[in-house]
Amino acid sequence: MDPVGVSLNELPWFLAYMATAVALTLVYVVIYIWVTPHPEIKLIRDNNVAAALAFGGSLIGFCMPLASAIANSVSLADCALWGLVALIVQIAIFFLVCLPIPKISERIENGEIASGLWLGIASLAGGLLNAASMTN
Repeated sequence: MDPVGVSLNELPWFLAYMATAVALTLVYVVIYIWVTPHPEIKLIRDNNVAAALAFGGSLIGFCMPLASAIANSVSLADCALWGLVALIVQIAIFFLVCLPIPKISERIENGEIASGLWLGIASLAGGLLNAASMTN
């Protein structure tokens, strides 16, 4: 079979993994918004840069290990399971980041960029370590 035919045979798997990734990402966003005391979407709509940095970093911090799970999983169920692990780890990172800055949500609501940047970068760092840990 020609190379194009072979790659098109994989299209259903691509769609299955992509749908799983999108669903897990939506679940992550809903849970993250529910867990954090500050209203991310409202703050971002109001042009709060601190909230955008924090939320954006967290989202990428979740998607990095999810991408690793997709690349390294042996099945769709395995991918979904490791995606749930990534979700739990990323939510835990939020609570860990709050330890040195207990009122981080208030600071983000007040537009304090340093707090949003700290949360965003800590989320990225945690996601990067999470993704690397999933490769072994």
